[in-house]
Amino acid sequence: MKILLASQSPRRKELLSNLGFEFEVVKIDCEEIVPKHIKVGEAAGYLSELKASAFRKLQENEVLLTADTVVAIDHQFLGKPQNEEDARKMLQSLSGKTHQVYTGITIKTLDKTITETDVADVELDHLTASEIEYYIQNYKPFDKAGSYGIQEWLGMAKIKKIQGSFYTIMGLPTHLVYKILKEL
Repeated sequence: MKILLASQSPRRKELLSNLGFEFEVVKIDCEEIVPKHIKVGEAAGYLSELKASAFRKLQENEVLLTADTVVAIDHQFLGKPQNEEDARKMLQSLSGKTHQVYTGITIKTLDKTITETDVADVELDHLTASEIEYYIQNYKPFDKAGSYGIQEWLGMAKIKKIQGSFYTIMGLPTHLVYKILKEL
């Protein structure tokens, strides 16, 4: 079985490797647009399945893994920030509140497609303006949904509580990936 990871995320590569799987990284060009009728809790799974369907036809021994993470607060999506101002606004909106992180995965073979989504609640402590500036300047969170990475300074210093999988928040629900790949 040849696993193809369709992600450029260094975090996903590290997590899949740490699970003990050998894999090849592949690239998928896909416009990630969520239709308005898709609910917040379904968006990550929808996007991971969209990416999987945009990939070439799989060979008999290939397994494709795609993933997408969506951060939501008050039923509103927070994608990846476009610039510093966007990151600042996102972090201010999360400050002192609980938000949800959804990570959807799609595992596809020649004859089967499995999509699952995991969710975790994250309670963030209050962020001062200087803490937000420090984080943006030092960690450049422009490739992260919601403008932060749980494994970085903000996660270590300002996350008060999580309910759910740490790895789901990091971008890959490793418990689901492991279970599904072992069953294939």
